[in-house]
Amino acid sequence: MHLEIITPDRKVYEGEVTAVRFPGTDGSFEVLNNHAPLIAALREGDVTVTGAGGGTFHISGGIVEVLRNQVIVLAESASA
Repeated sequence: MHLEIITPDRKVYEGEVTAVRFPGTDGSFEVLNNHAPLIAALREGDVTVTGAGGGTFHISGGIVEVLRNQVIVLAESASA
């Protein structure tokens, strides 16, 4: 699945991944390939990316949208 992490200033990450773990406002959750469509609010915490070029990104909050194996994170701020 394709992941993008975007802040108002720049695109922090873009690439193909196998899984992503998010700090949701109601608890952490993971998105895998072929996940059901989803829009969720994110709190401050770490986004953990599994797959090629994976890693951990600290965000200060934001929103994630999952649709047809495309995952877009709109974060207030993010750092690797």
